[in-house]
Amino acid sequence: MTTSSTPLKTPLAAEHEARGARMVDFAGWWMPVQYRGLKEEHVSCRTGVGLFDVSHMGEFRVRGPKSLETLQWVTTNDVSKLAAGEAHYSLFPNEDGGIVDDLIVYCIKPGEEYLLCVNAANIEKDFAFVKANNRGADLVNESSDWGQIAVQGPKALTLLDRLFAGNGNSDVKPSEMKAFTHKAFAWGGTTVILARTGYTGEVGAEVFVPASKTVQLWRELLEKGADLGTEPIGLGARDTLRTEMKYSLYGHEIDDTTNPYEAGLGWVVKPQAKDFLGKAKILAGKEKVTRKLIGFELTERGIPRQGYALLSPAGETIGICTSGTMSPSTGASIGIGYVKTEFSANGSEIAVDIRGKAVKAKVRPTPFVETSLTVKA
Repeated sequence: MTTSSTPLKTPLAAEHEARGARMVDFAGWWMPVQYRGLKEEHVSCRTGVGLFDVSHMGEFRVRGPKSLETLQWVTTNDVSKLAAGEAHYSLFPNEDGGIVDDLIVYCIKPGEEYLLCVNAANIEKDFAFVKANNRGADLVNESSDWGQIAVQGPKALTLLDRLFAGNGNSDVKPSEMKAFTHKAFAWGGTTVILARTGYTGEVGAEVFVPASKTVQLWRELLEKGADLGTEPIGLGARDTLRTEMKYSLYGHEIDDTTNPYEAGLGWVVKPQAKDFLGKAKILAGKEKVTRKLIGFELTERGIPRQGYALLSPAGETIGICTSGTMSPSTGASIGIGYVKTEFSANGSEIAVDIRGKAVKAKVRPTPFVETSLTVKA
């Protein structure tokens, strides 16, 4: 993140501009919000292949004999369970029982080397956090060294096989890799890390590529994926895709005051396995949870937005909308938000205060759509 008035640029900024993308300042980065249209890009990712420039994300290298001890202390998930080539979703907890950030931990060599991927808006904050709570690991902020391209959609693995299968690589193809695994592949005279992770609910991968090779990889993915309907996707569709899955976004569903359990993220908190920063307060907060993060769908016309009050049928304020949109996949108005626990059951009737009008809605199961990932699961 930058403190100047001029946003930082990813290695692909000129590529986006050349394609006519509408660019915006996002978390201090000059990023494409859309190309040919949010709905068209959203549907393209759900039906073909979507390419996302996520080079603004942060990457930290954690090495040395104290790397595992450090990560066990500064994250909530159990890093000791990760074998080489595996990854998991986790949280940085703070001393008050809240969430500094969410992240993915990639195990390169158990007990000796790990790669962390963190949110772009929190790079400086997160690195300072890990550094302040370091138990003796060697820490390097490699964020400027890497480009990162997310390749997502039902045909994504077909495209990834075209680029990374064979050519001196092992017999393991991207399409044969399991979710939340990663592998180094030789490509273009360099080495990339292909991780079977993503933020759309579709199958696919995120490819970590040296910054100087990012443009080359981007162009090759577009060229070799043309017949698969491959196209670049902006931040607008990235947000609607993750909202349909009820994936949390830092600054919306989670922040420094959020208890992981109220956010439905207790599954990445492993208090029985280890000690970690803020553990006692997180567990104390679990016993006092009075609100829960839910998905809801409007039954009347309107679109919910972040910050809108959520109401009981009697008109009492019972929570707040954290994200909302008109679903490009279904045409329904959907939202994510916190409500008092007594209104959190699926089927509960609630309302959304949209410019002073109580618009009826119902709590519903999530994700809001079936995808190439959820169907297979």
